[in-house]
Amino acid sequence: MKHYILLLAAGLCFLQSATAAEPTGPATNVSLDQLFERFITEQEVAGCSVAITEQGRLVYARGFGWADVAARKPVEPTSLFRIASISKPITAVAILQLIEQRRLKLNSRVFDILEYEPLLLGDAKLDERQTKITIRHLLEHRGGWDRAKSFDGMFQSVRFADALKKPAPAKPDDIIRNMLGLPLDFEPGERYAYSNYGYCLLGRVIEKLSRQPYEEYVKEHVLAPLQIRTMRIGASHLEGRAKHEVRYYDSKESPSVIEATRGKPVPSPYGGFYLESLDSHGGWIASAVDLVRFASAFDAPQKCQILKPDSIRAMFARPEQIATDQSTSNSAETYYALGWNVRPIDGKLTTWHTGSLPGTATILIRRYDGLNIAVLFNGRTGIKTENLVRAIEGPLHQALDDVRDWPRKDYFPQFQRIPPEM
Repeated sequence: MKHYILLLAAGLCFLQSATAAEPTGPATNVSLDQLFERFITEQEVAGCSVAITEQGRLVYARGFGWADVAARKPVEPTSLFRIASISKPITAVAILQLIEQRRLKLNSRVFDILEYEPLLLGDAKLDERQTKITIRHLLEHRGGWDRAKSFDGMFQSVRFADALKKPAPAKPDDIIRNMLGLPLDFEPGERYAYSNYGYCLLGRVIEKLSRQPYEEYVKEHVLAPLQIRTMRIGASHLEGRAKHEVRYYDSKESPSVIEATRGKPVPSPYGGFYLESLDSHGGWIASAVDLVRFASAFDAPQKCQILKPDSIRAMFARPEQIATDQSTSNSAETYYALGWNVRPIDGKLTTWHTGSLPGTATILIRRYDGLNIAVLFNGRTGIKTENLVRAIEGPLHQALDDVRDWPRKDYFPQFQRIPPEM
């Protein structure tokens, strides 16, 4: 019922939403088409976009449902979505490039590179363990922060701005000063604990060493060589929505973290968090076609345009086993490498990353059999699940397993004619 309420509040009727928009795209597969048509209808999700490559060819690209329900604008394969934490593999590639350029090492200490004055409130003292944190620790989520024990520093926009007596929201530099004044949750390197803040620091390392803004460096050195021209850092507010970007739907409201509307209830995707500060760990917007183009760059390491073969091997290699590490991230079945989840299968690797924000659920998969798949939703939850990605994964892999022949045509050239986003 809450999904009906949300869509009716936008001045429309849900019954005219997902099923009313015909799937759009240059490549089709009956089994996959039916899967996604049925899924968004059953889950009452506004829309999604899907793209798949096989042996470097774009073999499937479809949009389902609505990019904007009220405007009756359908999702296209080129529609831009917030990709949330799929931003992390992109940041990891940029870091590995700097290592290739000998500007950095995996064992470089982060705060030998970055210089910030810690905000020490009251009797607080600097936790000296922070001086031990390395680039590898950040990439592998072993920096010492555990949001389950304390909190996620990237979503403390008002609190951290207030501590510095600045207007909300807190910017990355403000977040870092605050976090430096707080104790770690565990010894750096001791174990895995997923950390958005660690990837925020990696973004600042990229800026310091490249002398370019994070977004500018990534566009120039990671995306442009792959002919990806539409990706960019997104905007927090609906008014800042990019051309071809979808609208995000969520049933909840949140207190605004933006000073002008501070504390007032706003739709959670639009002002409930500050997207711009999430840049290097969760701020990018992209199309499904963009993402499979990025993922397929690593299919043939000798031909990769953005990383050398040794760097690609390092990116997917299992971290050293830590005796005290009881987390599932380094189990026999799966582990978190340098920006990717990894599952070895019969001597090959399936690698992936998911993303989740209010109004957003995403997954990018590099399968052991050579398929690359991106699935992007403009909702976070469905009527029957709190996790759209988890709900679609099983049926998606089954549908992919059932495909015997993919098109021999490569549809990527069709999308190279898309003008760059300004």
